[in-house]
Amino acid sequence: MSVSPPPSPTSQSPNSELPWGTRWLGVTGLLAPAGLWLLLLLVLPTLVIFQLSLVPNIRPGDVVIPSGIENYLRALEPANLGVVLRSLKLAIGTTLLCLGLGFPVAYWIALLAPQRWRNLLLLGFVLPLWTSSLLRTYAWIAILRPTGVLNSLLGIVGIPALDILNRPAAVLVGMSYSFLPYMVLILYSSLEKLDRQLLEASADLGATPLQTFWKITVPQALPGIAAGSLLVFITSLGDFIDPELLGGASSMTVARLIYNQFLGQTPNWGFGSALSMVLIFAVSVAIALLLKYGDSSATQR
Repeated sequence: MSVSPPPSPTSQSPNSELPWGTRWLGVTGLLAPAGLWLLLLLVLPTLVIFQLSLVPNIRPGDVVIPSGIENYLRALEPANLGVVLRSLKLAIGTTLLCLGLGFPVAYWIALLAPQRWRNLLLLGFVLPLWTSSLLRTYAWIAILRPTGVLNSLLGIVGIPALDILNRPAAVLVGMSYSFLPYMVLILYSSLEKLDRQLLEASADLGATPLQTFWKITVPQALPGIAAGSLLVFITSLGDFIDPELLGGASSMTVARLIYNQFLGQTPNWGFGSALSMVLIFAVSVAIALLLKYGDSSATQR
């Protein structure tokens, strides 16, 4: 009867020979800087905001004594609830516009554009991010105002002028322009990993381009679609500059309402903190959905 040789010492992990306490200290030492950073700049400020949200009508200098959920109930008032719903509509509309505009662009760059031009094309979409978002928004004001570039061009071809500045349509245009590069970059990273053999097999089996797109391309790119949509939704939900400069008084959003509670003429830090916690909760739910369904879709691939 043959006896199997003992396992080689080199097959064991070096960390397995260390005592448990030593390994725990090593892991703690590696995670401590990032954990301390998150604790000071994320966890503690969030707890402070939550504490302030439980104090009604608190102002700078008042004593913080949590007493109830009056501020959260105030957020459900028709006027404030309308602001929340308007912010959700603008965020969803921006996400859909960026997805509808960004997917064809990312698909063309990833699958159809020459290989030598892809990096240059991606750089072209990243270039606007190198300038200040405030300058980009002022540029859209110059384009969309009644005597701006857009209406001047429409007048040349005989089309009536458009009055969209200081309206929700202008906010959608500005936010879509600001966040479109993020959508394109994320979709490109997902589409460039498509299995070309599946696309060729689908065509060989007689599938139409539309059938191939919905049954082959979209399922493989679904994690990228989810990630890009989530990023654009979260960023546009908390955007302040575009609604403030392009939307006017008719486009009040949650971010502008929170600003008014902290830096307006009649500050109310408690109500502003409650609105901030509602915004944080909405973002957390969106991230949880991505972690659940995004990972499952990637696993099914």
